[in-house]
Amino acid sequence: MSGGPVGVAVVGAGVISGQYLRNLTAFPDVRVLGVADLDEARAAEVAERHGVPVSGGLDAVLALPEVEIVVNLTVPAAHAAVALACLRAGKHVYGEKPLALDAEEAAKVLAMAADLGLRVGNAPDTFLGAGIQSALRALRSGLVGEPFAVRAATQNLGPESWHPSPEFFYQPGGGPLFDLGPYYLTTLTALLGPAARVSATTRRARAERVVGSGPKAGTVFPVDVPTHVEALIDFTGGAGAAATFSFDSPVDKRLIEIVGTEGALSLPDPNTFEGPLLARGLHDTDWRELPVEGTVAGRGIGVLDLARSIRAGVPHRASGELALHVLEIMTAVTASGERGEFRRVRSAPPVPEPLPPDWDPYAATLA
Repeated sequence: MSGGPVGVAVVGAGVISGQYLRNLTAFPDVRVLGVADLDEARAAEVAERHGVPVSGGLDAVLALPEVEIVVNLTVPAAHAAVALACLRAGKHVYGEKPLALDAEEAAKVLAMAADLGLRVGNAPDTFLGAGIQSALRALRSGLVGEPFAVRAATQNLGPESWHPSPEFFYQPGGGPLFDLGPYYLTTLTALLGPAARVSATTRRARAERVVGSGPKAGTVFPVDVPTHVEALIDFTGGAGAAATFSFDSPVDKRLIEIVGTEGALSLPDPNTFEGPLLARGLHDTDWRELPVEGTVAGRGIGVLDLARSIRAGVPHRASGELALHVLEIMTAVTASGERGEFRRVRSAPPVPEPLPPDWDPYAATLA
């Protein structure tokens, strides 16, 4: 395909697909051509709702020659297998997080893509939102000097109160670290560079949980992963972070604060695409709000950046290499919690280039 909008198919018609499809169908540089799911009736319903012409199983959308990128929104346990199937079919892949359940699986995906001359992109793309990108530009401008310390936290009582099928959040590939951690760890890597080593403590408050809404309400299910994680992360650039990831806290908290030699930044929730972005100097008594520059969009801008980058022949930002690094951080945190020791993180992906402030997802740029 040499020009024009990039053909896209979505695999996995669950809850998150609605957010992706609302945005992808509004971006003129991509065309959504198919929706696939194990439940083909659900795929047909979702496709019709969003005006997508083809639905069915995975093979049905992989057979569409106009599809160049497959957006993999399956459950975490299926991410690697579906990605490999798409690559074998000659398609670029953009997946939901995590890239795979472990680094070995993820490395196989990246190796196959490299062998076939294809690309792998991966969520989260929230770090490409106007809020975090504005924070990145502020940090690079030297506004707060040299960053040296970070405090990060995402904590709540877990998703079972609102999600109709929350069991997968408490299976391998889930938990607060693997579910919410990628937003925080991807953001920190984009701002501070790769992580070098981690240590952690992990806990599981309850062995079982209860579905709180939908047709399964009242159903008891097991918890197979840690639900409270405290991690220390050293970055190669010299900064250190203390991070909390919890599904056990009645105090709902989402924060990233970066302390530098000349001040501090308070970032937006990295699971969103907007502001506010706050700063304070060494002797300020309160935070001041900084301007957030860029068009506000939602999930799917990583797919769009991948599509535009394919056409331009330049690196895309929400890359498989970045996702592999974040996965290695999370698996190292898990191993540290089990063994009580510092764990090294071996990979060191290139830091993604910032988006220009005038990057517009709603502008047609591909002739």
